[in-house]
Amino acid sequence: MHIPIDPSAPAPIYAQIRIHLSEAILRGDLAPGEALPSIRTLARDLRVSVITTTRAYNELVADGLADAVRGKGVFVRAQAAQQVRDRSLERIDAALTEAVRIARTTGVSPAELQDRLARACQEVR
Repeated sequence: MHIPIDPSAPAPIYAQIRIHLSEAILRGDLAPGEALPSIRTLARDLRVSVITTTRAYNELVADGLADAVRGKGVFVRAQAAQQVRDRSLERIDAALTEAVRIARTTGVSPAELQDRLARACQEVR
């Protein structure tokens, strides 16, 4: 599995791994019940610490996207599309709330914040 890692990116490496795997799961690239690469194998392939891959996998489990089975590995969790959507909306709401808090603190107007959100939506396509 190829996971692009950018050591100079502002996001920590474990977060980059988690984001890539989360997106693959949500897109359906990784099927329910499918085993993720072992923690050690992924760490070796990405040339990162086992601690880094462990943290990424722990966060996938905490996000409800994967299940860890002791002695067997980490597997993509089977879940209803509505559950995935609801969890995604909760994360979006939390991120938007944080963005509004930061904007208010730094004097960014609601209109400018909306412009930035619209620009971000265009850039991510």
